[in-house]
Amino acid sequence: MLTFDFPWAFALLPLPLLVWWLLPPFRETTPALRVPFFEQTAKTLNLQPSTGAVIQKSNLAQKLLAPLCWALLVTALASPQWLQPPLVRTQSSRDLMLAIDISQSMEERDFRGPDGKPVDRLTAVKSVVRDFIARREGDRIGLIVFGQGAFPQSPLTLDHATVLLLLDEVRIGMAGPQTSIGDAIGVAVKMTEHSKAQDKVLVLLTDGNDTASRVPPDDAARIAAEHRVVIHTIGIGNPQASGENKVDLAALRRFSDETHGQTFRGEDRAGLEDIYATIDRITPVKVQRTQYQPKIALYFWPLGAALGLLALYHLVAMAGSWLRRPPPPQPSASDPSLRAAGGGRVGGLS
Repeated sequence: MLTFDFPWAFALLPLPLLVWWLLPPFRETTPALRVPFFEQTAKTLNLQPSTGAVIQKSNLAQKLLAPLCWALLVTALASPQWLQPPLVRTQSSRDLMLAIDISQSMEERDFRGPDGKPVDRLTAVKSVVRDFIARREGDRIGLIVFGQGAFPQSPLTLDHATVLLLLDEVRIGMAGPQTSIGDAIGVAVKMTEHSKAQDKVLVLLTDGNDTASRVPPDDAARIAAEHRVVIHTIGIGNPQASGENKVDLAALRRFSDETHGQTFRGEDRAGLEDIYATIDRITPVKVQRTQYQPKIALYFWPLGAALGLLALYHLVAMAGSWLRRPPPPQPSASDPSLRAAGGGRVGGLS
């Protein structure tokens, strides 16, 4: 649509009429030279003298162009602009991090895929996480993998396609055979240290006990609480096992309680789907949308039209004046100056 940045400029349209009505006519006196033989001079120059004040009359073109050019100039002053369709920018108000255990125990084939065939734990987790990411359209998502060490597989980003691509590249054991839950929480805190998001959520999934963290998990959970990071924990291992393969559900619950999160137990793939659906409900998508409407300036069109019309009028007026200019008077043979000049030339030749 067409808009004007300064619509009040159109109040200047009647200004020439107010000037014409209120201001007195312009008068100018010029010095004159009295010539006793004025009539003979005017006749020789083929001029028609007039008496009294000289008032220049306007022609039809001036009467039409003057108000038109003024209207165009006022329109240019009003700064016309063409508004294009608005561009909507989506800004996330939440940072969501997924920390996935890829220790050696994730090779256990005690889950079933969509086709009912047994699959390892990591494969089942990947398929559920993919659906979860697809539903988090407005969140910045980051991916953390941990085993004996913990590192960010994907930074916090709205490019979920890249997160899914990096998730597919995760392999069991690539971070070592042991489990370092405390380090994974520490990486999550580090990733959100300078974030201005309103909510920061960590979903931590593990099937084992912490045996390799350089930072104790309880201390890491307290640090996360200080940085307003909410931790939801998911345990999918066997709590009756021993050593590395035992899931310490009580410890996972402590981490969640410390940060006002929740703890879940995933027995199979269907259970994992229910867990992520629950997390999706308790952490609804929060987005901030801002609109920007591009504008195209159009002031140069009326301004150029006004200048072009004025230039065209003056060019036509100059051409008409040149065409109407009378030819110079031709001297007659009885002119004494011509006879004197001719005599001089003849004398010079002789």
